[in-house]
Order: sequence, then C-alpha cells, then structure tokens
Amino acid sequence: MNSSTPFLPQADADPPARLPEWLKVSLPKDGAFAKTAQAVAGQGLHTVCRQARCPNIFECFGRGVATFLILGDSCTRSCGFCNVTHAAPAPSDPEEPKRLAKACAELQLKHAVITSVTRDDLPDGGASQFAACIRAVRRELPAASIEVLIPDFQGDEASLQTVLNAKPDVLNHNLETVPELYATVRPQAIYARSLELLRRAKNSGGVKVKSGLMLGLGESRQELSRVLDDLARIGCDIVTVGQYLRPSRRNLPVARYVPPFEFDEVAQYGLSLGIPVMYCGPLVRSSHNAGPVAAAALIR
Repeated sequence: MNSSTPFLPQADADPPARLPEWLKVSLPKDGAFAKTAQAVAGQGLHTVCRQARCPNIFECFGRGVATFLILGDSCTRSCGFCNVTHAAPAPSDPEEPKRLAKACAELQLKHAVITSVTRDDLPDGGASQFAACIRAVRRELPAASIEVLIPDFQGDEASLQTVLNAKPDVLNHNLETVPELYATVRPQAIYARSLELLRRAKNSGGVKVKSGLMLGLGESRQELSRVLDDLARIGCDIVTVGQYLRPSRRNLPVARYVPPFEFDEVAQYGLSLGIPVMYCGPLVRSSHNAGPVAAAALIR
C-alpha cells in the first residue's frame, strides 16, 4: 500500500465550531475516581491525566489507573499542543521513586505507566530518575509490567541507555505529529531525532517500542502515511493514534475533528505495513488502556 492511499482527507479550511458527539465523555458515577485521586495526592505525586487535561481521566481514575508524571509539573519546553506549565522546574526529588512505587502498590497496578515533563536543564534529561522509578516499582510490584513514556533526552544515547538498563517492558516516545508541523507543534523537538531514539530502543532488544500521534492539527494523508511508513521501517511494536483536543486557549486550535471510521482506516493501514499493534480512535491517548495494549504486544 503506498502513501497516496486515501484513508485520511486533507484538513478542513475552517476550524470546527463545536465538539462532535463522539468526543463527549461521561462524569464518574462511583467512588473509584476519588480513591485513585487520593492515592496520587497522598504521595504528593502528579499525573499527566490532570496536567494535560486528558478527556479520559474519569474513565481511567474510575478504573483505578493513572499515568504518573515525574520530575515535577513544570516543563522546559513549550509545545503548542501541551497544557503542562512551561517554567523553570524545581530540582528533582530523590524520594519521588519510593513514593511513586507506594502509590502503584496502593492502587495494585498490573501495568504501571510513568512519564515526565521534559527536563532539558538536567545533565541526563531525567533518565536516572526514570531508572530509579522503574527499579522502585519493580521492588513493590514484581509481577507488574512497566511502561515509560520518555522525552527525547536531546538525542543523548547514554541517557536512553540508562533507562533501557532499568529494563522497562515498554518504552514509549511519541512522535506526536508529522514532521511538516513540528515548527508549530513541537518547536524544540526534531523529528529525525525522535525517530532515531525509537530505532535505538528497538535495536537494543528486550523492550517493546511504542509511539503515538495526534490527528486534527492540519496534517495531510500523505504526511501521515510517511510517518507510519517510518515507524514500520524501524520496527515499532505499538502505535497509538488519537484526536488532538485543544486543552486551553493558549494552545493550538483544532484544524479538524476526524470521524471514528477514519481512525479505523488509519489502523488498517498501519497493520498492513506490519506494525503489530495499532490502537486508534478519537479518544485514544498514548497511555489510554496502556495495560491491555501492552499485553497484546508482549504476548506477540
């Protein structure tokens, strides 16, 4: 299948006026949401669920699942799509891995997902903190699988190796969008650098490699096809694809709301390229249903 396959129309000329029905979510109906929130707050931790205003927070917290955000809540980068605060971050906390592991144990997680703000101010980009968190969770929950969603570490191979040496089950790094949109969506990132990180992780062996993309930022079908081609070529095991939703007025506007059937077509295209697991849908996020998605890849 070539890159001209018509599975994704061009972006609309005018921004959408209102949220379509398929993107509306329900509020929690029981106490499980509060229990998850208390487990996180009780250990003084952050979640990307809250910081990024994820639409799935009610569903995930209601199932006792959270994606932990380490290394503070302030980011050294200012991506156009992200709601995390851009500010000078505080020093890393050496006790954070222990508190994170306790929260994971309290929630009895079978699959722990750990991400971070980008910390370009740290010599290793925060890699050693990721490694410490992986080891701490392993001690508390030896049967759990662990997934890390890492920044690009500015392309530093040693930092990536530090994380890999701690042996996560899944290593995720999101490409986020097509390279043609990086100047506005990820101005401090480099597409080739992110792709190379994923390639190195795959070549290291022993870890499943995952990446994610957002649709609705103005990408064309040819541009998206080329990104999926790139991910297939490096042997990416899992690709998630979801709808970009504007978290605040200061973030980039939505160019287009992509209907559900087009996500199905994107998934089929990725599978046709040989990507083993394609998880695609309007409300899909990189860490949404991460446990079942990872299990599908780990079984393979």
